[in-house]
Parts: sequence; structure tokens; C-alpha cells
Amino acid sequence: MRFALLFSRHKTTATATTQPHNLNHLRTLFDATSFKLVRDRGLDHAVEREKNLQSLVSLKNLIKVEPSKSLPISIIAENRESLKLPFRPIEFVRKYPSVFEEVLPVSGTFQPHVRLTKDILNIDGDEKLMHESDSYRKQLADRLLKLLMISRNRKIPLGIIEHLKWDLGLPQDYEKSVIPEFPDCFRVVRDKMCGFRGRDDRVLELVCWSDELAVSVIEKNSKGGELVFPVKFSTGFEMDKKYEKWLSEWKRLPYVSPYEDGSYLSASSDETDRWIVGVLHEILHILVPKKTEKDNLLVLGDWFGLRSRFKKALLQHPGIFYVSSKIGTYTVVLRDGYKRGSLVEQHPLMNLRSQYVHLMNTVKEDVKGSKVVQGKRATKESSDEDKENIEGGGEEDDENAVEENEGDMHESSDAEAGAEDASESDFDDNEEKSRRRTRRTSVNTGGREVRRLNLKTKKPSRDSRKEKSGAKFTQRAKEKYPGEISKKIRMLGGHNDVESSPPRSRSPSNWGKLLNSK
Repeated sequence: MRFALLFSRHKTTATATTQPHNLNHLRTLFDATSFKLVRDRGLDHAVEREKNLQSLVSLKNLIKVEPSKSLPISIIAENRESLKLPFRPIEFVRKYPSVFEEVLPVSGTFQPHVRLTKDILNIDGDEKLMHESDSYRKQLADRLLKLLMISRNRKIPLGIIEHLKWDLGLPQDYEKSVIPEFPDCFRVVRDKMCGFRGRDDRVLELVCWSDELAVSVIEKNSKGGELVFPVKFSTGFEMDKKYEKWLSEWKRLPYVSPYEDGSYLSASSDETDRWIVGVLHEILHILVPKKTEKDNLLVLGDWFGLRSRFKKALLQHPGIFYVSSKIGTYTVVLRDGYKRGSLVEQHPLMNLRSQYVHLMNTVKEDVKGSKVVQGKRATKESSDEDKENIEGGGEEDDENAVEENEGDMHESSDAEAGAEDASESDFDDNEEKSRRRTRRTSVNTGGREVRRLNLKTKKPSRDSRKEKSGAKFTQRAKEKYPGEISKKIRMLGGHNDVESSPPRSRSPSNWGKLLNSK
């Protein structure tokens, strides 16, 4: 994707030097000046690893508030839109067997119900303790307070807060549990002029300004009084010389705090663009994961009256903001919030979400011992889904895989030994039947058949050749179709303790053949 860049190239006047905020650098369209965005694998992975996590946690919260601690599939289907389930509820539940369990009610309808596993309930308990801690609630209040101080009129509709609730780390009942606890900071009021999209007229209003909190992260991290934005491009990014020159001059412009009202700046100046970048940078830094969906920022930009400028800033500054197209939407990531695809600032909430993600990718074994990966039987997994699960972190450790394969080797050898014993017993039965048949024939033919069988000739009999060829075929078939041979052994009355499980691949890395062999 290529984007044309708009720049400004006007000399500053002496008056502008004494009053830097009045600089007026009008942008003009540069001919043949464009750049191609390059993917960042680390940031893409940071986005993709949390795929379906928000939907899973929403469903978890819906189930746990039920008195019976379970919900029928029909109720989940009715709330599919609010839960943002990516596909059918029953498929979503079966995709994560380590999180959800299907149960049948004791009485009444036979419709399956869904309940939570013990593992997910343990993580949920830790999350509840975190939300109830005083330090975490203070952090939530500070984030909301900083967001209100950035807002144009120190108000934000609750509908917009709802959009950012996940990324702010707010609990489900934040209106009752968090907001009333800090009446000196903010409050909920009704304002028909500030209603969000004409539906909800409730807004969160700033009560008291905090000079201590009205300091941006750029100002906190400034070295020697130099206020600069960290700029880092993806590997392979090709920068146009004109863009490089413009960016170099842009960096030297005065820094305007996002907590300062920038309405006095010219709408089409580079200073305004630099202030907009500061606003976006501070908002993304306020959010716990240092990223959010692009639509969430644009909704907030609508409220600030800066939607179009938000768009331009995201496109013109790929060294500060990265836009990922993973998980079926556009996600804006703050580049300096991550290092090698991992968050620089560790947070308890993100640690808990990592536990959720780990549980989502956990390999579970069913009653029969066959593996179930993300709700689908291993025998039905395609090679593409195997690669996707491995990339998503669903692979097991190499040591566990080696131990498991060694166990499979022992099981396979035991099954082969049992199959050989069974084939020997079948051979004895056939020989006994042949002797009975010979005795009956000797009575009718006067013993001629008996004498012919007793001749010690080197030429093998026809029956012996059949038996030898049959034994060779049985051995070849046993190696090629071990499962079918075991079934025939059981039908012929072989050993009952011989299992018909086919031998699995003995290579830990050959998971595709392992899953398709059953």
C-alpha cells in the first residue's frame, strides 16, 4: 500500500521564532513521493496471539454470573453479537476445550449447556483479586483522569469509554465499582448535548484537574530537555529522500503537550500534525496493552473533532505507529511500547491475559487418550491448522514430545508382539483343521491321501506353499495396515489385550503425519 505524503515548506519568520506555536507550515503534495509499508512480524505476532481472547473473556464473564454457573447454547447464540463471537457458539466452545465444557442437564431439555473448567476459574479468581486491589483501582482512576484531561471539553461519553474498556483494563461493573470510588476526580452526569450517537446521554465528566498527571510520557522520558518522539521503522522499510528530509525538519519543531489545547494552531500546519501525533502517542500509552483497534481511535477522534487528522497522522508516521491487519481488523500499535514483539512495560493485567492465551492453546486429552487441539480431534486436523496452532503457541515442549513418542514406540512394539502371538494361534488352529480334514479323507480313499502326505519329499506341498505365501502377506499387511490386522485378530478370537491403536510417527517434528494417521 502506498501513501502520498503532504508536507510544508515555508520559511519561518522572526515573529514565529519568538512564538513557535504560530508557525504556519502549509503542506503541499510532493510529486512521486511515496513509500511502501513493511510488515513487522514481531508486532503482528503481538496482535495475533490475542486473537479471540476478548470474545473468550466476555463469554467467560457471562457464564460465571449465572447461578447455575452454566449457560445453554441457545442463550449464548442470542448474545453472539454482543460477545463478538467470530463464528457459531458451539464451534467456538469446542475450539477451546481447556476453557469450556459441554454438559447435559440432569432434567428438562436435552440441549447442551456450557460451563467453565477449573483452570479458567483459577485465572478468573486471580483477576478478581487484582481488580479489587487498591493499587490497581488507583491506576484505573489515573488512566480515566488523564483521558478526560486530553478531551476537548473535559468530558467523554460512556459509550466511548465502553469502546475502550478492554484496553483501559476496566472491569465489567466499572460504573458501580470504580467511578463512585473517586468522586473528587470524575463523575457521571447526563448531558443531552454530549450524547454518544444519539443513544446514551451519560458522560464521564472531569471534576478536578491534576497537574501531576498532566505530564506526557515524552516529557517524562526527555533527556536534557530534548522532547523527541522515538522513531523506529520496520526492517526493509525504504525511505524516500524527500520524506527523510521532511521528517528531519519535523522532529525539530517545538513540542506541544497533548494536555494543552491546540485549537489555536493552524489546521494545516506541521505544528498541528506534531501535536496530533503527541495526542495519539499519549492515548496509546495510557492504554494497558499499548495498542487498540483503529476504529476505537477514530471514535475518540470524532469526539475530539480530530478524526481526519488522526487518520493522516497514522499514515504519515509509520515509524511511530504500526497498523497491523491481523485478526480481521486494523490494530494500531505504539512502536516504542514494544521491543521484539513483547511489551516493554510489564503489567499484572497483561500477565493474566498471557495465562488466558496459554490456556486457549493448551493441548487437552479426551477420555480415549487421543489429543484434542483447540476443540478439534487430532484425526481431523489439517496440515494448515497444525501450522496455525504451532505459530499461535499451541505446540508442546520437545522433551514432552520425545517422552510421548517413546511411549508410543513401546505401545507399538507390544501391539506387534501381540499380533504375532495371535497369528501363531490362528496358524495352529488352521493346522488342526487340516489334520481333521486329512483323517476324513483317508477313510474315504483307503489311506491313499495319508500315504501321500507322509512321503518325505523335498518338493513342498501346495498347502504349505499357500501357508508360506499367506504368512508373508500377513507380515507385509501387518506392517502396512496394522490397524486392520489387529481388528481381524480380534474377530478370529485372538488375544483380548491386543489394542488396535496404529503406531504413531516416531519423529517429534512430524506432527502433520501424527495427526492424520488415525
